[in-house]
Amino acid sequence: MKKIIITLLAITTFSVAFAQVKYNTGNVEFDTDLGIVNANAKLDLKTFKINVSTTHNLPIPKVEELLQIMEPAEIILAADIAQVAQKPIDAVVTSYKKNKDKGWGVIAKEMGIKPGSPEFHALKGKTKTRKDKGKSEDKGKGNGNSKGKGNGKKK
Repeated sequence: MKKIIITLLAITTFSVAFAQVKYNTGNVEFDTDLGIVNANAKLDLKTFKINVSTTHNLPIPKVEELLQIMEPAEIILAADIAQVAQKPIDAVVTSYKKNKDKGWGVIAKEMGIKPGSPEFHALKGKTKTRKDKGKSEDKGKGNGNSKGKGNGKKK
């Protein structure tokens, strides 16, 4: 009986930890990129808070307040929308609270950002850059000039 309970608890914990947030931006690739940004941010929330604070000029207590109602990627998206739409972040948060069930596409529209517009593509680009930021250009393979030196035994 204990094994069954422990197994069910582990499955439930695993399911909750990897539950997909529905961003509903109207673009599948954008939603996927936001999911990756969100997962990466959750790995180190302390660094996330500092980065958002410095990048978007938000005090850390404000970031912590937003974490009570939004996922990390949503905070970044809200700050990006505020910047692109030239509106205060509190206006975006108000729209989020009103429209979160409808998704970020509706929120962006309410802030004046139309799907397919240059502003929408700017948001996608910022998210893609953040998603790709963790990938290293240099995969640690060196410069390719070793010419076999130091590889294997000498005969």
